[in-house]
Amino acid sequence: MQPFYQLYAQLEPELQEDIEKNATIKTFTTGDIIIRTGQYVKSTMLILEGMVKVFRENEEGDEFLMYYIKPGEACALSLVCASKMEASKIMAKAVEDTTILMVPIQLMDEWMANYKSWYYFVLETYRNRFEELLVLIDHVAFRNMDERLQFYLNRHSEVNQTKKINISHQQIADELNSSREVISRLLKKMEQRGLVSLHRNYIEML
Repeated sequence: MQPFYQLYAQLEPELQEDIEKNATIKTFTTGDIIIRTGQYVKSTMLILEGMVKVFRENEEGDEFLMYYIKPGEACALSLVCASKMEASKIMAKAVEDTTILMVPIQLMDEWMANYKSWYYFVLETYRNRFEELLVLIDHVAFRNMDERLQFYLNRHSEVNQTKKINISHQQIADELNSSREVISRLLKKMEQRGLVSLHRNYIEML
């Protein structure tokens, strides 16, 4: 795991010291739910190690993937909920063993006023997530399922920095709001086109 000061090098040294002094380190194992819909968020999350999936879940338990958070990043929606003391409208889950710095909300306004680096970090976090969500909305609203699937796999590969994607056809179907049969058929077509190689427990991007 990289040291905190390296992961968040854009923050002022004084702010880094303040964060390390006041934040709490929490660890989660793969599959742990970190934030639930309706939960009041009392701190924001800075990722030190691992990866967190942020998604919406409907009443039937279907998931809609929004974005992933990697080391060196913060959860934009937890920043919003924490600063406004609102209940969360999203779910967050560890997709691998994850270590997080939980920053208490009572320091948010103070840091925004006292540290320009925190102010710009928050703005950059909002901007990046907004742009990512615009791309996601574009694919959901205007693309066919085969294009959405390819975008999903490319995104998964880039986020995890690997060509081997350890995910089941059913998991993909759940996150794309489709059926396993449709996803399996489209993956087979992608394999025939030389875009992927399908294996028993993983999908390899070519």
